[in-house]
Amino acid sequence: MGDILLSAFGIYPAPLSWGMRELLEIGAGLGLLLGLVLGTLLVLRAVRDLKRAEARLERASAAFVDLLNARFDQWGLTAAERDVALFAIKGLSVQEMARLRETSEGTIKAQTAAIYRKANVTGRPQLLSLFIEDLMGTDRSNPAEIESSA
Repeated sequence: MGDILLSAFGIYPAPLSWGMRELLEIGAGLGLLLGLVLGTLLVLRAVRDLKRAEARLERASAAFVDLLNARFDQWGLTAAERDVALFAIKGLSVQEMARLRETSEGTIKAQTAAIYRKANVTGRPQLLSLFIEDLMGTDRSNPAEIESSA
């Protein structure tokens, strides 16, 4: 590489001996081998870290489902209301919920109103905030705790 770059600038150094060229090639080969080994180690480490992250995500997801079910039990939601509440938390529109549940939009609106009443909230944002607060470990009944954590 050096010979090529130097000749591009019109500089022609004295040629290297065959012994020196062989040493350079052996060094380059060893460098490539070392790069291959280190690259393999990094890939294996990344795969291991990915598996750990997936396991943590799976545990967190299971904990969130447990949290949802505990809240739904606490509020006394029916099976249909649980489905609608989950869809609402996921951000689906009334029309999408009605299509998925194969029911009318009026039924979905009545079910969401019942959910909000049972959860003691006024709408979807407050419903979602209940779960966010649970995940963050704050108690919405204690405003001082919320302000101190902000």
